[in-house]
Amino acid sequence: MPSPAPFALPFAPRRVLIGSGLHAPLAAWIRERRPELDVIGAKFDEIAADELAWAEVYIGFKRPPSDPSLGTVRWVHGTGAGVDGFLLPEPIDPSILLTRSPERFGPMIAEWAVGRVLAFQLQIIPLFEQQRAKLWHPLEVSPVAGTRALVVGTGEIGSAVAAALGALGCVVTGVSRTGAPHPAFREVHPVAELPRLVGEAEWIVLTVPDTPLTRGLVSRELLSRCRGAVLLNAGRGRVVEESALPEALEQGWLKGAALDVFETEPLPASSPLWDDPRVMISPHISGTTTVRGAGEGFLECLAELEAGRLPKWTVDRARGY
Repeated sequence: MPSPAPFALPFAPRRVLIGSGLHAPLAAWIRERRPELDVIGAKFDEIAADELAWAEVYIGFKRPPSDPSLGTVRWVHGTGAGVDGFLLPEPIDPSILLTRSPERFGPMIAEWAVGRVLAFQLQIIPLFEQQRAKLWHPLEVSPVAGTRALVVGTGEIGSAVAAALGALGCVVTGVSRTGAPHPAFREVHPVAELPRLVGEAEWIVLTVPDTPLTRGLVSRELLSRCRGAVLLNAGRGRVVEESALPEALEQGWLKGAALDVFETEPLPASSPLWDDPRVMISPHISGTTTVRGAGEGFLECLAELEAGRLPKWTVDRARGY
C-alpha cells in the first residue's frame, strides 16, 4: 500500500510547472479543463531554479538539473511508465508527494516488441540491405508461431506484450516477483526460476522498472545461461548488465538484442552496441507519453487531493512504483 501522505490533506495546488518536450500542448490541455490553475513549462533541462522556487507541482519524466531538490515543489507527478528519474540516484525528499501516470503504455510497447520479433525472425534488415546492394540471395526465414517467449514483468505492459506475441502463435511464459498466475500468460514463475527459464526461451522481453529488486537482474551470469535467445529490453537500462552484452553476443548466448533503454541515455557514441549488426537500437521510444494521458493522470490525482484523499497513483517508494 502507498505510504501515508507527507503533508496534511486536502492539498489544492494552483502553481503548476511542466518539464517536458510536451510542455506547451500539455499546459494548454490542462488550462482548458482547469482554467484557474497557473501553468507554465519548458523542456526539463531548460527549467530555471526560480521557476522551481515558484511551483507547487512539477509534472515531468525526470527532475530538472537546475535544482534537483525541486525548490518549493510539494508534489511531483511522473509522466513515464517508471519514476526512477525521481528515485535515482537519490530519491527526492520524502516530504514531496510522488505520483505516477496511469497512462497505458502496454499497447504501444507491445507493437514495438512485435516489430522487433518479426524483424529478427523474418530477416527484414538483412533483406533490406541486400535490396540496396541489388543482391538476390535467399535467406532462411521461419514463422514466429511456435517459438517460446519469456516476458519478465506481468503488469500492464508485460501482459500487453504477452497478448500480442501470443496472437502470433508464441508460447508465452511470464516471470514476476510473486509468480502469481495471469490470464495473459500460459504460465507464470517467480524470479528465482529465471536461470532455468532463460535457457528455454527464444525471445526474452524485459518490461520491468528500475527498482532495488530489478537492478542488474539480467547479469552476465544469467546471460551465460541463455541459448541463442534474442533479448528485448523496453523496461530500464539498469535491469541489464550492459557491459556484458557484447560478450553474450560473441559467445552465442544471445543471437541478437533489441534495446530501447540503456544505463546512460543517450547511449554514448563509444558503446560497441552501435556497431554490432545483431543489435537493434531505438532511443527510448517504445512507449511514449501522450498529452491526453499525462493530462488525465494529473487531473485525476489532483481531484483526489482536493477531495482530501491520497491519490490512487501514489508511488510506493519502497517498491519503486
